Parts: sequence; structure tokens; C-alpha cells
Amino acid sequence: MSFPDNKLTVRSPADLVAAVPYLLGFRPSDASIVVIATRDRRIVFAARGDLPAPDAPANHILDVAANLIPVLRRQQPITDLMIVGYGTEHIEPALLTVSEALTASGMPLLELLRVTGARIFNLTCDNPNCCPPQGTPFDPTASLIAVQATAAGQVALPNRAAVAARFAPVDGAARDRMRRATTEAVTRLTAVSSAGEAAADEAGARAVRDALRKHDDGKRLTDDEVAWLTLLLRRPLVRDLAVELTQPHDPHVTFWADITRRAEEPLVAAPATLLAITAWRCGDGALAGMAADRALQVDPDYRLADLLLQTLHAGLPPTVFEQAIANARTNPSAQ
Repeated sequence: MSFPDNKLTVRSPADLVAAVPYLLGFRPSDASIVVIATRDRRIVFAARGDLPAPDAPANHILDVAANLIPVLRRQQPITDLMIVGYGTEHIEPALLTVSEALTASGMPLLELLRVTGARIFNLTCDNPNCCPPQGTPFDPTASLIAVQATAAGQVALPNRAAVAARFAPVDGAARDRMRRATTEAVTRLTAVSSAGEAAADEAGARAVRDALRKHDDGKRLTDDEVAWLTLLLRRPLVRDLAVELTQPHDPHVTFWADITRRAEEPLVAAPATLLAITAWRCGDGALAGMAADRALQVDPDYRLADLLLQTLHAGLPPTVFEQAIANARTNPSAQ
């Protein structure tokens, strides 16, 4: 089977395990469950979740499957389903329960694997010649998949914390500079707004275009430019223009991650949402979800971030979200 972009080919359980971090964007921690769906031998969906503790009530484990089933059904038609669990043998009962619930719902399970350290245990094969009970040794650093993925520009960060660090707020002297720059930007915006709302929106449109152009030219925005941009992004028309002009490629993910890091806390929601949208359009669901969470942490009522997160959790494609954005533009009160 192949990755969605056909850059990599998965031929064995070891290849599948090596591919998981590149599908997710980070390496899953213990007590994680990863579900991968294929259609005509192409991977069309991958998601990670947390497994309940070994002593958790059975209904907690069934809840994991209950949450997955409707999401997987939206990916139909599915040819095969593969499940990879991470942890010691204590997680096997939970893995088996989830897999049984998925197959009972009509999902075609192909592989059920457990990964512990440098060993892979195949829970769907009892042939000791190919799947020994002590597990199959596995070195992810020696995998051809890892080499090919890296060459293709795909990244697997060590964990979810490393993903969050990409847009963690700056501190120290950098934060002090941003605080001063934002105070000055507020004074500047007050003067611009005295000429009317249209003047403020026009200033925002110029700020967005200038910021993206400067980044595309290989230059980093100054603190004053970031402060001015983040202040104007509070305006829905300005933010929507930024959504429209931002391209689905890694440099613009990096751009919005930097703006999110440097923005003053009350102004984080808009750039974090733009980071989430851009990451999702690039296929990085993990970063998209975490950035949307960051936006909602700052502003729980930020509708665009909430809409994105709901769409992600439902397993819907970006086209559905794009349509929802278009609908929201006709109803400003929903933004």
C-alpha cells in the first residue's frame, strides 16, 4: 500500500510501524492507539487516540471504538483497516476489544499490531515462523521508509510536546519587546480607526499582504510588524483575507507558527487558527488540532477554531471546512 501522495510504499508490518510517525507527524507515546484505513491499497486516513488504563472499566474501552466508528464510516469505501497499539502486553486486552468492536461494525481488519520498544507483536498472526511470540525485532532508524520519508520532506517529531513547541509563546526579552510593540500598535490602530471601519480593514489587508510577501522573500517580520498584524487579525475581514492568501505549503505553516509564538496572549486566537487551517491543508492533522486547541484556550468562543476542530474530530475532508468557511462569510455573527 502507499501513502496518500504515493511517495512511499508500505510492504510489511515493519514498514507500517515505521510509517506511522510520518503519517501523524510525531512518534506516538505508550498507551496510544493508531488506526489506519486504506482504499484500493492507498492510505486514506490515519488517527491516533489514547487507550484507557488497563484497569479502566470496559465501557471506557468501548467508548474508544464508539468514537472511531462514525469517523471511519465517513471514509468509506474502506478496503482494509490496520491498528497499531503502543505499550506493553497490558494494553493487548484494550486493543483486542477495540478491534473486535470495529470488525463487528463491518470494518475489514487487516492488521493488529502492538509495538513495545524495538519489537513488533502481530496479534492477528499466530505463525511463529513469521510472527514469533517474543515479537519481531525492529529498528525504525534503519527502515527504508524513514529514509524515503525524510528525503521526501516528511517530518516525524519525537512526540506531541515537540509539535506544541513549534508554536509555544516566546518569553523573556522577546516577550518584553512584543509587549511594547503591541502597546504601540494599539495607539496606531486607534488613530487609523478614527477614519472609520473601512480604513482599519484596508490597513489590515495591506498588513496581511505585506507580511506574507515579506516572508515569501525570505525575511522575518519585525516585532512591530507582528504586533500590527496580530492586532488587525482580530477583524474578521482581515482574518478571512489571510485565510484566502495563505498557501498550503510548509513555509506558510512556519510563518503562522512564528506569528502565533510572538503574538500577545489576547491576540493569539486568530494566528493560531490560521496556523491550524494551514497545517490541515498541508495534511498535518496533529498540528492543526493542537493549534486550534490553542486558539480556543485563549478564546473559547472563537467560532472558526471551533468549527475546524469539530471538522477534524469528525474525520471530514478539508473541502467540507472550506465550504463551512464560505457559509460563515455570509453570516458574520457566526464568526
